[in-house]
Amino acid sequence: MTDPCLPECGVARFLTLLNGPWATLIVRELLKGPHRFTELRQALPGISPHTLTSRLRQFETHGIVIRTTYAEIPPRVEYRLTPLGEGLRDVLDAMATWAESVPAPETVP
Repeated sequence: MTDPCLPECGVARFLTLLNGPWATLIVRELLKGPHRFTELRQALPGISPHTLTSRLRQFETHGIVIRTTYAEIPPRVEYRLTPLGEGLRDVLDAMATWAESVPAPETVP
Protein backbone atom coordinates (compact mmCIF):
# COMPACT_ATOMS: atom_id res chain seq x y z
CA MET A 1 0.00 0.00 0.00
CA THR A 2 1.42 3.39 -0.95
CA ASP A 3 1.14 6.55 1.09
CA PRO A 4 -0.90 9.09 -0.93
CA CYS A 5 1.16 11.88 0.65
CA LEU A 6 4.39 10.55 -0.86
CA PRO A 7 5.35 11.14 -4.49
CA GLU A 8 5.55 8.13 -6.81
CA CYS A 9 8.94 9.15 -8.21
CA GLY A 10 11.68 7.53 -6.12
CA VAL A 11 13.94 10.59 -6.04
CA ALA A 12 11.06 12.89 -5.10
CA ARG A 13 9.98 10.39 -2.43
CA PHE A 14 13.52 10.28 -1.00
CA LEU A 15 13.69 14.09 -0.90
CA THR A 16 10.29 14.24 0.80
CA LEU A 17 11.31 11.77 3.49
CA LEU A 18 14.80 13.15 4.07
CA ASN A 19 14.20 16.83 3.41
CA GLY A 20 16.64 19.33 4.82
CA PRO A 21 20.15 18.79 6.12
CA TRP A 22 19.14 17.67 9.61
CA ALA A 23 17.28 14.60 8.38
CA THR A 24 20.35 13.12 6.71
CA LEU A 25 22.57 14.00 9.66
CA ILE A 26 20.17 12.35 12.11
CA VAL A 27 20.29 9.18 10.01
CA ARG A 28 24.09 9.42 9.92
CA GLU A 29 24.18 9.42 13.73
CA LEU A 30 21.65 6.60 14.07
CA LEU A 31 23.70 4.46 11.67
CA LYS A 32 26.23 4.31 14.53
CA GLY A 33 23.62 2.62 16.75
CA PRO A 34 20.71 3.52 19.06
CA HIS A 35 20.76 7.01 20.57
CA ARG A 36 18.82 8.84 23.22
CA PHE A 37 17.32 12.21 22.36
CA THR A 38 19.99 14.13 24.29
CA GLU A 39 22.77 12.13 22.63
CA LEU A 40 21.41 13.10 19.21
CA ARG A 41 21.20 16.77 20.23
CA GLN A 42 24.80 16.70 21.45
CA ALA A 43 25.97 15.03 18.24
CA LEU A 44 24.18 17.65 16.12
CA PRO A 45 25.14 21.09 17.44
CA GLY A 46 22.67 23.72 16.32
CA ILE A 47 19.62 21.48 15.91
CA SER A 48 16.63 22.69 17.87
CA PRO A 49 14.67 20.28 20.07
CA HIS A 50 11.59 21.04 17.95
CA THR A 51 13.32 20.12 14.69
CA LEU A 52 14.82 16.94 16.15
CA THR A 53 11.46 15.86 17.57
CA SER A 54 9.70 16.63 14.30
CA ARG A 55 12.19 14.66 12.20
CA LEU A 56 12.18 11.67 14.56
CA ARG A 57 8.37 11.57 14.51
CA GLN A 58 8.33 11.74 10.72
CA PHE A 59 10.88 8.91 10.54
CA GLU A 60 8.83 6.85 12.97
CA THR A 61 5.65 7.41 10.95
CA HIS A 62 7.34 6.19 7.78
CA GLY A 63 9.03 3.18 9.39
CA ILE A 64 12.58 4.51 9.25
CA VAL A 65 13.08 4.78 13.03
CA ILE A 66 11.80 2.81 16.02
CA ARG A 67 11.22 4.66 19.28
CA THR A 68 11.58 2.46 22.35
CA THR A 69 10.48 3.67 25.79
CA TYR A 70 11.88 1.86 28.81
CA ALA A 71 9.79 1.77 31.99
CA GLU A 72 12.43 3.29 34.24
CA ILE A 73 12.56 6.30 36.49
CA PRO A 74 13.31 8.65 34.88
CA PRO A 75 11.90 7.17 31.67
CA ARG A 76 14.48 6.35 29.03
CA VAL A 77 13.71 6.63 25.33
CA GLU A 78 15.96 5.34 22.57
CA TYR A 79 15.77 5.78 18.82
CA ARG A 80 17.21 3.28 16.37
CA LEU A 81 16.95 2.65 12.68
CA THR A 82 14.66 -0.06 11.35
CA PRO A 83 15.95 -2.35 8.59
CA LEU A 84 14.41 0.16 6.16
CA GLY A 85 16.40 2.95 7.81
CA GLU A 86 19.56 0.84 7.80
CA GLY A 87 19.14 0.67 4.03
CA LEU A 88 20.17 4.32 3.95
CA ARG A 89 23.76 3.35 4.85
CA ASP A 90 24.67 2.70 1.21
CA VAL A 91 22.97 5.94 0.15
CA LEU A 92 24.89 8.04 2.68
CA ASP A 93 28.15 6.26 1.84
CA ALA A 94 27.58 7.03 -1.86
CA MET A 95 26.79 10.67 -1.03
CA ALA A 96 30.00 10.97 1.00
CA THR A 97 32.10 9.35 -1.74
CA TRP A 98 30.64 11.68 -4.35
CA ALA A 99 31.13 14.78 -2.16
CA GLU A 100 34.78 13.88 -1.53
CA SER A 101 35.35 13.77 -5.31
CA VAL A 102 34.22 17.38 -5.77
CA PRO A 103 37.31 19.56 -5.98
CA ALA A 104 37.63 22.51 -3.66
CA PRO A 105 37.07 25.83 -5.42
CA GLU A 106 40.28 27.56 -6.34
CA THR A 107 41.04 30.61 -4.32
CA VAL A 108 41.51 33.88 -6.12
CA PRO A 109 44.87 35.52 -5.34
